[in-house]
Amino acid sequence: MATASLPGTMTGGEALVAALVDHGVEVVFGIPGTHNLEIYKHLALRGVRHVSTRHEQGAGYAADGYARTTGKVGVAVVTSGPALLNAATAVAQAWSDSVPVLVVSPGLPLRHPATGNGLLHETRDQGAALRAVCAASLRATSVAEIPTTVAQAFALMTAGRPRPVHLEVPLDVLEETAEVAAVAPVPQATPMPSERSLADAAVRLEGARRPVLIVGGGAKRAATEVRELAERLGAPVVTTINGKGVLPEDHELALGAGVHLPAVRALVEEADVVVAIGTELAPADLWYGPLPVAGKLVRVDIDPVGAVTNATAETVLLGDAAVTLRELTKRLGRTPAEPDVAAWRERKRSDARREGAEWTALTDAMGPALPRDAILSTDNAMACYYGAMANVATHTPASFLFPTGYGTLGYGLPAAIGAKVGNPDRPVVAMLGDGGVMFTVQELATAAVLGIALPVVVVDNSGYGEIRNEMVERHDPVHAVDFPAPDFAALGRALGCHGVSVDDPADVTAAIETALRADRPTVIHVRMPEGVTA
Repeated sequence: MATASLPGTMTGGEALVAALVDHGVEVVFGIPGTHNLEIYKHLALRGVRHVSTRHEQGAGYAADGYARTTGKVGVAVVTSGPALLNAATAVAQAWSDSVPVLVVSPGLPLRHPATGNGLLHETRDQGAALRAVCAASLRATSVAEIPTTVAQAFALMTAGRPRPVHLEVPLDVLEETAEVAAVAPVPQATPMPSERSLADAAVRLEGARRPVLIVGGGAKRAATEVRELAERLGAPVVTTINGKGVLPEDHELALGAGVHLPAVRALVEEADVVVAIGTELAPADLWYGPLPVAGKLVRVDIDPVGAVTNATAETVLLGDAAVTLRELTKRLGRTPAEPDVAAWRERKRSDARREGAEWTALTDAMGPALPRDAILSTDNAMACYYGAMANVATHTPASFLFPTGYGTLGYGLPAAIGAKVGNPDRPVVAMLGDGGVMFTVQELATAAVLGIALPVVVVDNSGYGEIRNEMVERHDPVHAVDFPAPDFAALGRALGCHGVSVDDPADVTAAIETALRADRPTVIHVRMPEGVTA
């Protein structure tokens, strides 16, 4: 168990680890290197659990999966230069999906020559590189400053809209010794909308006959309040990808994920009030253009910039989603509307199955294998966003992990590892494409060392199916997108996992159920029929 700090004389590395522990950090993901050994020394001495990934990008994604599913800050510790830049893509993904990830690295010494001298891992300005993809890059310039810098980093990540932060400590400061005083975590106020905006939203909803809720990832910690508002209004609920599971998808008012589908556009067209909760209404979710919300939109958002982005609302409720919805529901006395939610659900379901037709045999087999509290961690593969996203039900918030906005490949496997580390008693399943898995396939070795029961479903179509389709649609020469996939089951076994091959997608049910009881990860290689572009 991690031990908290006391004021006293310590090195920069010890001060850093002690400050992390004071902020509740119990586990970090990362890779040791020459310049961060003073940090690693004190991770061990302070009892902080360390998970060794095989690549720094994997460490960042694992921290992301941990953060999304636990609600805590995910922490990655890497060394300087190339290691930090390896992690930068994962940091950018966390920014895009509003995930509190802290990446800690050494930096160049305080008195490093301005034009450089060839020091190992020398980078002209790694802080500038990270500032381009996260909320802030903070640099502590003395040992005494480190606890304050850590407190500032956590304040930035946890106040308002969550975002990732980079924290850098010069490598000479890590080794220096000084008197250090602990700095307590900054108390967080809960933002609440104005009474005027609450009253205006209540009046709009009281008069609505066809209200609709669109729920995003910003409502993950407001599941109870979303359900209570929906039931009070009798309103159907559709979610973005990151909002999937906020309302259990077998609830009578739940339409599930897939705001881009034609049925959702028609539903919104007919609605007289649309309440968007914790969502950017972003192109990465809508795919085919903005929804017809003009003149009837109420937005609930903690981010004032996000609240005026992509769509203009008639009323903005600026505040924490849970508190805001609780206060709004208190002000409603109406009898619930009675839209034909079942008909809309069936209409949307038909759209989703039509869009995901090439993968319904697989998704129909996966659904029964997933326990109700399962976490499904996916990659940017067609089988995931056309197939599983709208066709595999989830029932708890943050139970469907997907790299939505930045759209990286290689996310699903390390994010699943982070989710399992953070939720050891919950079943976790990874679903990947044969192209994307090769970006981070080395993390199978990480999962094998951890000895976790992790089914890793690799959907194989021998290439980059989405890009192949786009080339065809553009009437371009089709090239550079087809390649023979390796024997993923054998590759899994070579890296310490179990490995099985499945030629009939219907057999995936039994394969996942067996893998969830296994003593280590299981790679389930699903060879899709010829012509499927998963």
